[in-house]
Amino acid sequence: MKTLLLIGIGAGDPEHITVQAINALNRASVFFVLDKGQTTEDLVRLRLEICERYITEPNYRVVHASDPQRDSATPSYAQGVADWHEQRAEIFKHLIEQELADGECAAFLLWGEPGLYDSTLRILDRVRANGCSDFDYEVIPGISSVQALAARHRIPLNGIGQPIRITTGRRLVADDLDNVVVMLDAHCAFQQFVHEDVDIYWGAYIGTADEILIAGKLSQVCEHIKYTREAARQRKGWIMDTYLLRKRVD
Repeated sequence: MKTLLLIGIGAGDPEHITVQAINALNRASVFFVLDKGQTTEDLVRLRLEICERYITEPNYRVVHASDPQRDSATPSYAQGVADWHEQRAEIFKHLIEQELADGECAAFLLWGEPGLYDSTLRILDRVRANGCSDFDYEVIPGISSVQALAARHRIPLNGIGQPIRITTGRRLVADDLDNVVVMLDAHCAFQQFVHEDVDIYWGAYIGTADEILIAGKLSQVCEHIKYTREAARQRKGWIMDTYLLRKRVD
C-alpha cells in the first residue's frame, strides 16, 4: 500500500511547522510539489526550505509537476472549479501511479491548514473514483492564515458569546459583518461596506518577510488597503491575503 501525507505547513513562516509535521516530513521519501510557474516560485522555494530545515536524512526525492490554472472565463464558477479539480486529479493519479512505489510514503506540503479552503482532499476522492485506489492518506493539521492573522493583529476572532463566520469574498454579505473572516477575495469585496460602522483587520503574505498588516475603521483604511494590495500584487505577481470584518459595538 502506498501512503500519502497531507502536511499543513502554516501561513508562510517556516516556524509554523508543528512537531507532528516535522515527524511526518521525516517519514516521507518523496515530496510532490505542484508548480504554478515563475510568479509563485517563492512558494515552491519555501516548501524546499522546509524540507532542508527539518528533514534529518537528506535521501528523499522531490517530484515537480505543473499545476493547471483554473479557467476563470468559465461562466459557471462551480463548473470551472470542477473542471480544474478533474485536471488536478489526473496529475495526482500520474504522480501516485508513476512516481511512488508500493510501500513508499509521499507528502504534499499544503499551505496553511489542509481542511480549510484547500482542494487536495476532494481531489484525492476524485483520484480514487478515477480508478487509482492503491493508496491511503493521512492529514497533518497546520496553522491557517486565519489563526496567523489573529495572532499578528493580537485580537481574538470572536466577540464574547458571538459566533465567527469564515467565507470567501464572493459570498460576503451585509448580514455577516458581526465577526467574519474572508479568504480568497480577489476583488476587495469589503469596499461595498465602507459606509458600515465596521473595523477591518487585514493581512497579506502573513508570516513571510513580505508581510503587510493594516487595521482600522473600514471607511478610513479601505482605499489604503486597496492601493497597498494592488501594489504588492504587481510587485510579486501574486497575493494571498485574509481579513476580519467586525461591527463596532458602542
